[in-house]
Amino acid sequence: MSFRREKFAPHGGPDGGDGGRGGHVFIQAKAGLNTLLDISQRGSYAAPHGGHGEGGKRHGRNGRDVVIRVPPGTVVRDAERGHVLRDLVRPNDQVLVARGGAGGRGNKAFATATNQAPTFAEEAQPGEERTIRLELKLIADVGILGMPNAGKSTLLSRLSRARPKIADYPFTTTEPYLGIVATGSFRRFVLADLPGLIAGAHQGTGLGDRFLRHIERTRLLLHLVDVSALAGMARPAEAYRIVRGELRQYSETLAAKPELVVATKADLGGWEAGLAELRQACGKDVLLISAVTGLGLRELVSMVVDSLEELDAREPSPLGVEEVTTPEPGHP
Repeated sequence: MSFRREKFAPHGGPDGGDGGRGGHVFIQAKAGLNTLLDISQRGSYAAPHGGHGEGGKRHGRNGRDVVIRVPPGTVVRDAERGHVLRDLVRPNDQVLVARGGAGGRGNKAFATATNQAPTFAEEAQPGEERTIRLELKLIADVGILGMPNAGKSTLLSRLSRARPKIADYPFTTTEPYLGIVATGSFRRFVLADLPGLIAGAHQGTGLGDRFLRHIERTRLLLHLVDVSALAGMARPAEAYRIVRGELRQYSETLAAKPELVVATKADLGGWEAGLAELRQACGKDVLLISAVTGLGLRELVSMVVDSLEELDAREPSPLGVEEVTTPEPGHP
């Protein structure tokens, strides 16, 4: 609230300006980030409020917007209502999650013919507060599936420069790993290695199935099955059925993705019976490989590239995901 007071202007009248709006809060995908760790440690974000209106009909400054940067592949959800606000698939995708409050009007705005000197101003509106849940889903072309110790990490290390932990006991992989595979045809594809699945994973057995969300974006599944005659390991047909069953329990959409079945550990011997059993169980062609000796790896990469090129012809999106069309509020 302000009145004009100047020499030779005894009836200057009200000249209080409007207040500026509060800052907005955006969440934006930024290339190069791959973790939500920094955000989880901070906990809360607040944009500054707008500036006060001043005399001389001067408008208050708008509050500075806050941009929270996250890795591409982050799903932004409203924690209270549970709905998806935006799926930030590509770099620079963003969503407005909290709008700043509108600034109040100064007393100049309330001057009328009957009230030429209003002695009040409007209070500003509070900004929005919202609790957000962020879920990161890795973006990869091909997802590697299989039982523990099926040779997934060894294969990833042979085809890319990724260096996941490799050992002769189950569940050496406790988090997803990504690797980039460069082919001779000047094409690259991203390979994701997930922790092994066992029977009952959808109920939390073993490491559970929570990592399967990372292959919801993949376009092709690479299902590895150990066909060696090692004692104590599940038979190839049983191992294949267990993993397929866990996929269906998690998501029918995920289970319906294109799949290449690969028989592994041909270097250990005794694979002939296991390979025949696996082919009968899955009812499709099975490629025999050994990630240790390199047997079949060139053919495997060629099969993956051919499959991805076939998918390219049917799916224009290079990431194989569907854009979320949830409308987002515009800027004021």
